[in-house]
Amino acid sequence: MPPIPGSGLAKGLAVTLRTMTKRTVTAQYPEVQPELPPRTRGVIGLFEENCTVCMLCARECPDWCIYIDSHKETVPPAAPGGRERSRNVLDRFAIDFALCMYCGICIEVCPFDALFWSPEFEYAETDIHELTHERDKLREWMWTVPEPPALDPGAEEPKEIAAARKTADKLQAQEAQAAQEAQAAQEAEQSRPGQAPEAEGQE
Repeated sequence: MPPIPGSGLAKGLAVTLRTMTKRTVTAQYPEVQPELPPRTRGVIGLFEENCTVCMLCARECPDWCIYIDSHKETVPPAAPGGRERSRNVLDRFAIDFALCMYCGICIEVCPFDALFWSPEFEYAETDIHELTHERDKLREWMWTVPEPPALDPGAEEPKEIAAARKTADKLQAQEAQAAQEAQAAQEAEQSRPGQAPEAEGQE
């Protein structure tokens, strides 16, 4: 059936009329904070403990707005006779948000989950040079990162969580076994006959 002439115009006017009759709502910012979507790209938070100074984020950044400084420290061997190891220690981690284009590549390439999106967006400055934020500020933004969405009921447990739970269960079993052995040794010590009377007779 061919369309009725002028039906498109009528539909457009109907949408206009519906919009005109709705009440206008004004967001009272900054008195009322906006409700942002959970995946909002505001600023980047740094979880410093996970950073290994691998430099992947700085190398992959298309704007070269990530600045990282580090030094090496010698770690003593974990066991006697072992070999000393060296590890990188983070000295500086800064992001120039005057250059950042919020592409998220640094967060995607980080293999150790040290960078996260934060919905924080109120970080304007009067001087453009002050938009280079150091790791202390990035760490403060880390605590504004929302929790990840829950997994689907039928989804498999992440392997990181499964490995952590397995290690925790193993340590708990070892502690329980050590406690049982200590209790058994204490009970055996208390059940030895004749020690106290012999001592009194010798006196």
